[in-house]
Amino acid sequence: MQIKVKAYAKINLMLDIINRRTDGFHDLFMIMQSVGIYDTVTVTENKSKSISVSCDVEGIPLDEKNIAWKAASSFFEYTKKKNKGIHIDIAKRIPHAAGLAGGSADGAAVIIALNALYKTDLSESELCSIGIKVGADVPFCLTGGTLLAQGIGDKLSKVKPLRKCHIVLAKPDFEVNTGYAYSQFDYCGKSHTPDKFGMLRAIQSRDLNAVCEKAENVFEQFIEVPKRIEIKEIFKNNGALGYCMSGSGPTVFGIFANKESAQNAASQLKTFVKDVLICTPVAHGCRITE
Repeated sequence: MQIKVKAYAKINLMLDIINRRTDGFHDLFMIMQSVGIYDTVTVTENKSKSISVSCDVEGIPLDEKNIAWKAASSFFEYTKKKNKGIHIDIAKRIPHAAGLAGGSADGAAVIIALNALYKTDLSESELCSIGIKVGADVPFCLTGGTLLAQGIGDKLSKVKPLRKCHIVLAKPDFEVNTGYAYSQFDYCGKSHTPDKFGMLRAIQSRDLNAVCEKAENVFEQFIEVPKRIEIKEIFKNNGALGYCMSGSGPTVFGIFANKESAQNAASQLKTFVKDVLICTPVAHGCRITE
């Protein structure tokens, strides 16, 4: 038997680092949004008594370093189910190492698939308990939609859904190490604190213009991403309501009220940015397709 799951990417409409915790992690304030770019994760039962992974993109680890592999291991440890053997195949569309939670989405998809395969009927809270052991973004990817994430990303609260819009994702050919990004915060601190309460008011009133005005990512204060300024300039010139970096980067997104403006911006960006995608907000993190 096999289960196929769509694993959706996310963007951070706001990301603020509150402080470094005594355990080395960081307390965060994030408004997170699922978007309609997804990997397809297929989990198939076999008789190998092991976990194996394949992927159609080079450079993705296919062993226990892969979040999807870790998610499967965490599922079996939590449920005490015997692993008779599974294979995880990942067809990637979410750009790798982009600040879009592609790896976390894949891990969430594996947990969803195994819950169905083994008929464990776990609650969303139980699924998230498995996911947080794998990665801080996995609980969000399991839940999806528009959420406030606090703590290390594990404390999720519902907020009003983002209004219909068109989102352009632009990922320069550059990678940011997340651990390094957080170390820069520890070393540099932040010069400005995003308007968290203003963002919450905007989200809860479903005021798209205000949400876009408040969009901010504290990592932009101390992480340099090549072409970020040029990307934002194209967004601005094409009428974007707002633009911001997602996660620890390097992807920069622009939010547009109409599809034509988004397409015009994307066409210009494709002349010098490797990965450019257009999407819309979605209300879920993972969806079983078969």
